[in-house]
Amino acid sequence: MNLARMMLAGAMLAAVPSMTLAQQSLNGTITRIDRLNGTIAVRQPQSGTVGANGGGATDQQFKAPVALLDSVHAGDKIGFTVSETGGNKTITKIDKQ
Repeated sequence: MNLARMMLAGAMLAAVPSMTLAQQSLNGTITRIDRLNGTIAVRQPQSGTVGANGGGATDQQFKAPVALLDSVHAGDKIGFTVSETGGNKTITKIDKQ
């Protein structure tokens, strides 16, 4: 019985990180907008100590509704909310900064 509880607790802890990205607020700079495919590339600021990971910030691709893509341009600094379903990350809200 005790082993079953431990296994259940471990399974729940393993599922928590995937649930936390269900709705996440982030910041970054738009590097590319592809209106034909409905995608946007955002470069997020580096976190941690300078030189700790040996590389620079990388661009991340997100899906986005056309209405959101029409409201921004490459080079804009934004705050945005990401929703993840089935492994696909979609921007649901964009705020220019």
